Amino acid sequence: MVESPEAVFFADEPEGSVSPRQQAVGKGAWKVLVVDDEEEVHAVTKLVLADFSYENKGLLFLHAYSGKEARALIAEHPDTAIIFLDVVMEKNDAGLEVVRHIREELKNSFVRIILRTGQPGQAPAEKVIIEYDINDYKEKTELTAQKLFTTMVASLRSYRDILTIDANRKGLEKIIDAATYICRLRSIKNLASGVLTQLVSILHLSENALYCQTSGIAVANLQGNFKMLAATGAYEPYIDAETKGDLPDNVLDCVQQVTTLKKSICLDNRYIGYFCSERGEETVIYLEGWRDLSVLDRRMIEVFCSNVQVAYENVLLNQEIEGTQKEIIYTLGQLAEMRSLETGNHVHRVAEYSRLLAEKHGLSQREVEVIRLASSMHDVGKVAIPDAILNKTGPLSPAEFEVMKTHTIRAQEMLGLSDREIVKAAIVIAMQHHEKFDGSGYPKGLKGEEIHISARITAIADVFDALGSDRSYRQAWEMEAILDLIRTERGAHFDPVLVDLFFENIEAILAIKITLAE
Repeated sequence: MVESPEAVFFADEPEGSVSPRQQAVGKGAWKVLVVDDEEEVHAVTKLVLADFSYENKGLLFLHAYSGKEARALIAEHPDTAIIFLDVVMEKNDAGLEVVRHIREELKNSFVRIILRTGQPGQAPAEKVIIEYDINDYKEKTELTAQKLFTTMVASLRSYRDILTIDANRKGLEKIIDAATYICRLRSIKNLASGVLTQLVSILHLSENALYCQTSGIAVANLQGNFKMLAATGAYEPYIDAETKGDLPDNVLDCVQQVTTLKKSICLDNRYIGYFCSERGEETVIYLEGWRDLSVLDRRMIEVFCSNVQVAYENVLLNQEIEGTQKEIIYTLGQLAEMRSLETGNHVHRVAEYSRLLAEKHGLSQREVEVIRLASSMHDVGKVAIPDAILNKTGPLSPAEFEVMKTHTIRAQEMLGLSDREIVKAAIVIAMQHHEKFDGSGYPKGLKGEEIHISARITAIADVFDALGSDRSYRQAWEMEAILDLIRTERGAHFDPVLVDLFFENIEAILAIKITLAE
């Protein structure tokens, strides 16, 4: 329990603040602050405890001769383990004022305070123990060498345990905060990057860390080829690594070792965590850059990574659900186009034009994605229009045109029961994409910003693409004629701000048209 290696004892150093030599030697020592206005008390305390050691750590003494000096030293050395504190110094209650200052103003609840008094009548034990947050009360006459030894061991053990509890608490707080952050991420790459950031924060590691993932089938059949998802520090150049030849040999060896053993390992300054989901996906987290990873640190990593595994599975599940939703949305949009004998790629092009314009308009990433998906359903109401009108080769009669215009409101009749964000956005776009900026559109004659921004964006995208495609009642327009129409309709049919954005990004728009050509 208590051993006696060379003690950290500085008899030849000046009293008061710690010298550079003391700081260098005493980094691994327990700090003990002696506060007393009697020089003899300081000397005796150092003499008696000269050979004292606990858990292979000696003592580093700090000395104060008044309450004022004590307050300054404890503020400078908040990691002090024990204070031997006299009550009566420059004032009868100077020591008690120091206690109150430490606990209430400095908020230091860790340091163990041992009150020593030669005048117990000035500070009765019962009153002091009840009213002040001290850890022991001794009269100077009763502190024999043996009792001082016993008091030191008990106090240091208590101080050590309190620090351990606090470290556990802080670690738990970091894990909870990190897990909360991780669970908000919805893409695998964002998740992987977030995991690295949070783990580095939890363990105060260096920047060098990476995260890789492979399925159980890949490990079995491709013999350890790994797809890199995220990397930090020195491993950033490997972010696109896909084969074992791309990874550093020492990293690859570690990753292959844990996938073979099916368990996490610690090697020197590295931690390689292995996690396997219920669906069979294997995740490997490789971290390096710390010293003396404790059992607590390892446990923190394991708890955190267990939460990461759950988050990873949730991301995969969400992606599967969202992928299914997107397929359904595009299928509905294509169904409407197929009924009017138009091509399915029209809805994809309109979606990409809308995405581009939404981005350039400064909408959020989420809003851009919703508009991209919802705009593909702008004509979904056409499924309710009779074929004779929908596919008529000649001009529509006034009565037929009135029927055709109802496709804008049929979308709400068809989809109005859904409370999904994308479907609601699709209803708005379907109902308003034939409204015009000057108020001359249909079905409600909305004007300007009364028309939702998503519908104003889709209106330009739809007209641009529709005029460039053959229809049953006309041939495709030449590109220059289409662009002239959009210029002419600036502020009339179309939002002038969006028209300007359209032409500022015309090269990107034409590139989309070429990429998604029939």
